Amino acid sequence: MTSISATALAAASAPPLVEVRDLVRRFDVSAPWLNRVLERRPRQFVHAVDGVSFTIERGRTLALVGESGCGKSTVARLLVGLYRPSAGSVHFDGQDTTHGFAGAEARTLRRRMQMIFQDPYASLNPRWKVLDIVGEPLLEHRLATERGELTQRVGELLKSVGLAAADVDKFPHQFSGGQRQRISIARALATRPEFLVCDEPTSALDVSVQAQVLNIMKDLQRERGLTYLFISHNLAVVRHVADQVGVMYLGRLVELADKRALFEEPRHPYTRMLLDAIPDLRRTGQTRTPVQGEVPNPLNPPSGCSFHPRCPLASARCRQERPALQTLGGVRIACHAVEEGRS
Repeated sequence: MTSISATALAAASAPPLVEVRDLVRRFDVSAPWLNRVLERRPRQFVHAVDGVSFTIERGRTLALVGESGCGKSTVARLLVGLYRPSAGSVHFDGQDTTHGFAGAEARTLRRRMQMIFQDPYASLNPRWKVLDIVGEPLLEHRLATERGELTQRVGELLKSVGLAAADVDKFPHQFSGGQRQRISIARALATRPEFLVCDEPTSALDVSVQAQVLNIMKDLQRERGLTYLFISHNLAVVRHVADQVGVMYLGRLVELADKRALFEEPRHPYTRMLLDAIPDLRRTGQTRTPVQGEVPNPLNPPSGCSFHPRCPLASARCRQERPALQTLGGVRIACHAVEEGRS
């Protein structure tokens, strides 16, 4: 009993594997220079990610949810170095990745983190055999040098995701959508990463196939101690895979809580709207708040709290002052109504 307690205490005191601080990403969407001069228009920027902060402990899963266009996928690409932050920082195992991806340790950093993309039909090269697709990171990181060794390693990776070693000689069009996503997972696992960024990996799949892929990912996490950032708009999927859930709206985190707390007692009005939109036979006859309105134009976001045009609890303060993400009752939340007890 003492050793178990010591192990749990050590895990609790260990620093997080991923730490994101005040992350910002702006995109220049201005018209061409000549048009701006002739029409006397200023440059325009979209704040796709606007001051996001969170941590992910080793071996755990943080899910980011929200409507399309809220910045979830941009966060994913910032974490793996596909985008550079406009401000803020991402630390992986204590290392600043902004400098790490640009320095001599970029290869090691990229080997330790990988990404699974949303569309299994677009993320695999249709002209390559599975051996070349899954084997590319092995060759790139010099984890396999001979053809025989490469074939053996790829076969082992395919078997780990429920495919056959003989599939190395097939092309992507010979597989179903779920099987293609398993190939994508095998490719991501090739470098033995510690951290996987999953950008809606099951949204293009049928429901029955989604369950198979998610179960594989959960099994791999237990076997290999993987840490996940899981991007999704499907709250049913998030409930199955996540340990913590962050709710994003127009580039900002509005609520961040443990899965059980968020699903059983959502605090932010937007989170409650998202959960009310999920069909649930157990809640038949109960009052539900439907998701109202649409996401505002990110080129011209509302003043104050960006959710106030759609919020049933909005006040004058909400229209004027942007709420900060703060800890209230063990949950990180950005809402004046919750802070003032109006929820």
